[in-house]
Amino acid sequence: MTDTGNRGTPVPVLAVDGPGGAGKGTVAKEVADRLGWHLLDSGSLYRITAYAALQQDINLESSQDVAAIARELDVQFVQSDSGVRVILSGSDVSDAIRTEEAGRSASIVARDSAVRDALIDRQRAFAEPPGLVADGRDMGSVVFPDAGLKIFLTASVAERARRRYKQLKDKGMDVSLPALSRDMEERDRRDSERAVAPLRATDDARVLDSTNLDIQGVVDQVMLWVAEVFPNA
Repeated sequence: MTDTGNRGTPVPVLAVDGPGGAGKGTVAKEVADRLGWHLLDSGSLYRITAYAALQQDINLESSQDVAAIARELDVQFVQSDSGVRVILSGSDVSDAIRTEEAGRSASIVARDSAVRDALIDRQRAFAEPPGLVADGRDMGSVVFPDAGLKIFLTASVAERARRRYKQLKDKGMDVSLPALSRDMEERDRRDSERAVAPLRATDDARVLDSTNLDIQGVVDQVMLWVAEVFPNA
């Protein structure tokens, strides 16, 4: 029911996996805030790795070079009034790693076993008391296989593209809804077909389709499951 933190302490872990645009990040943050638990946005680590590699003109297909970048990341996650800010080597890259291009780049490096191996211990180190909400694509299947509660959050491609479109337009970005849909379908295919840690719902995961739910409805359902699995949370 629990994972072991880096100090040997049993730690309750909620793993939230699913495709891009399903609302994992927003839901995970809200649940972590309600519980007072730590939050791991694992996708950001792959985005940061890809961004750092590109900044150094490293080919994303160069396995060992990108893995070396992943092992040596000088990254901090800092709470601010506008949310969690990502600081890479002293520079705020929060917005730079949230573009669609950054997402595509992250998907490329995430299929590399050397990169994933380089990041797995760093991800597991987030499991500290009083608990952890881990958001990603292989949290329940690979990183925290013994997580007490595993949720696979999904939604239709059309709905996920619509949400991402609104999110990016609200940030003033010039984006195309059809292009977003195509990119999302391609990333889904790439993530689900990769040989290493493919995107999938584990047999013991609770699948939650958010197509016709708002964020509050999803969070409420997750909190019901949390109360069932972690009654002392």
